[in-house]
Amino acid sequence: MPGMHTQKASVLKRRRRLKQNIPLFLMLLPVLAFYILFKYWPMGGMIIAFKDYNFADGILHSPWVGLKNFKTLFSSPNTLQIIWNTFWLSLLNLLVGFPVPIVLAIMLNEVRRAWYKRWVQTIVYLPYFFSWVIVAGIVLELFATDYGTVNKVLKLFSIEPITFLYESHSWIAIFLAAGIWKEMGFSTIIYLAALTTIDPALYESAGMDGATKWRQIWHITLPGIRHTIILLLILAMGRVMEVGFDQVYNLQNSAVADVSEVISTYIYKIGLGSSQFSLTTAMGLFESVISCTLVLIANRIARKFDQALF
Repeated sequence: MPGMHTQKASVLKRRRRLKQNIPLFLMLLPVLAFYILFKYWPMGGMIIAFKDYNFADGILHSPWVGLKNFKTLFSSPNTLQIIWNTFWLSLLNLLVGFPVPIVLAIMLNEVRRAWYKRWVQTIVYLPYFFSWVIVAGIVLELFATDYGTVNKVLKLFSIEPITFLYESHSWIAIFLAAGIWKEMGFSTIIYLAALTTIDPALYESAGMDGATKWRQIWHITLPGIRHTIILLLILAMGRVMEVGFDQVYNLQNSAVADVSEVISTYIYKIGLGSSQFSLTTAMGLFESVISCTLVLIANRIARKFDQALF
């Protein structure tokens, strides 16, 4: 009978906990509705990649064509260039941009004046709320050939205007810098939150043992936020094949189309502009499969260091 009493008490405890958490479940409903309606439900449209889609027949009744769209897609010489541009720009952004928030968070963590730290955090985080239309406008004001601020300064020194936005190498540099400037504030806040979990006593002990500031950062700070770094790195790997449409579309021009045409702009121009929905759905499905594969690979590597996401 003691066993029945224990089981009954356990059931009552679960029911009580469920009642206590009802407000939290209600708050979760809009989130679930969002993901079901805008994330999971549209996945059914992926079958368009295997059909000759037309509006008259709709998704379900359009004729099946098997892998024809994929064959057409990868037989085009432009497709490999577009995939390469997407991968290359994302990889550069990962290599150059990923460490920046980490360094910035560590630097801010070492600041002892609270008012100065708050001001810097606000200034760094503010660009995250700008749309890419605004950021592109700022870039044009700075680097435009005729009226850009940089070229006006160069003109003062009798230097001919430089076509920053019309040369492949300079365009890529500006593209990366604009992306880092806009996005680094968000990740910096995450790393700063992770840094607050590190026990200050560790720094005091290291200081008493004669450890320099660099050694404290290397042996205490970085290991303390290692799990957060790996988590964000795994998530970033899932976006390697996904260069933001807004960023590229607002910064690109025909002169640098050979390096700036990526999957997202291709889908917009060919899918919506030319109504080739089946072809661009095939491209989108390919992008998703590669992204999912990269996430699984990154997570598998992280698991070897006991830092896996799942």
